[in-house]
Amino acid sequence: MRILRHLPARPAVPAALTIGNFDGVHLGHRAMVGLLTDAARQRGLASCVMTFEPHPREFFAPDRAPTRLTSLREKLELLCGLGVDQVHVRRFDYDFARMGAEEFIEQILLSGLGARWVLVGDDFRFGARRQGDVGMLRDVLVPNGVEVVQMQTVSFDGTRVSSTAVRERLTSGDLRGAAQLLGRPYSISGRVVGGERLGKRLGFPTANVQMKHNRSPLAGIFVVEVSGLDERLLQGVASLGVRPTITEGGAPVLEVHLLDFERDIYGRHLQVRFLHKLRDEQKFADLETLKRHIARDVEDARQFFRRGRARDRRENIHR
Repeated sequence: MRILRHLPARPAVPAALTIGNFDGVHLGHRAMVGLLTDAARQRGLASCVMTFEPHPREFFAPDRAPTRLTSLREKLELLCGLGVDQVHVRRFDYDFARMGAEEFIEQILLSGLGARWVLVGDDFRFGARRQGDVGMLRDVLVPNGVEVVQMQTVSFDGTRVSSTAVRERLTSGDLRGAAQLLGRPYSISGRVVGGERLGKRLGFPTANVQMKHNRSPLAGIFVVEVSGLDERLLQGVASLGVRPTITEGGAPVLEVHLLDFERDIYGRHLQVRFLHKLRDEQKFADLETLKRHIARDVEDARQFFRRGRARDRRENIHR
């Protein structure tokens, strides 16, 4: 997949294009990308996604912006997995925020990206003060031979699929509901960095995973699976939060204890998939009490995976 951070002087190939933040790359985004890649293939075009960095709401009001579901790298990895040919990562700054709607169409969609087919959502707005809408897109693009398609909202079990709905489920600890809207378990990717080695001293060594998110929609102790270290998925327990027993007022930290795994993995990039919430973070009286609770968390995680294997065996028998 080709990643464009600046508009080329002229587009290399004409494109089928869709535009959005794509935070989380949930079922609605996946349906949109499916329409995009199908249209591109049928018309002999390159499939192109235009997204923004930072998120416009982070730019205008960073203190009130929603928590990110995916970092830019995670978003790009997910879009690549969906078969997108290229992504234009548009830097959202004051100059871009002041760009008029017609200028956006002429300079970016037509001249820069060579759009010949454009797909947008049912609530799409663009340009300074959100003055542009689908009607304006059609008025300007259709006379230039560009087809404009508007996609309606995707729903799951009566719920409108949106990044906001995913965040709400994650915040409430409903990992299963979030996974249904995402089409996969919620995950965080990052590089393993050095930590304080407290977990090792307590008998439960952990991988300290560097997070790129502005804030996390999750907090607590979780059963997880980890990819990127082995051909198989590795099982583990993750702590995501401020570690109240260790520090006061610290930044959120993601620490993962892998079950039955002892290799040195510093510097490796891994993906942590959140399967089940065990409990909220707690502040314990001392490290010995914390150690007892970690041991209980590890046993609860083993029980979770044992139940899963037993369920899989039963399902295989009845097939």
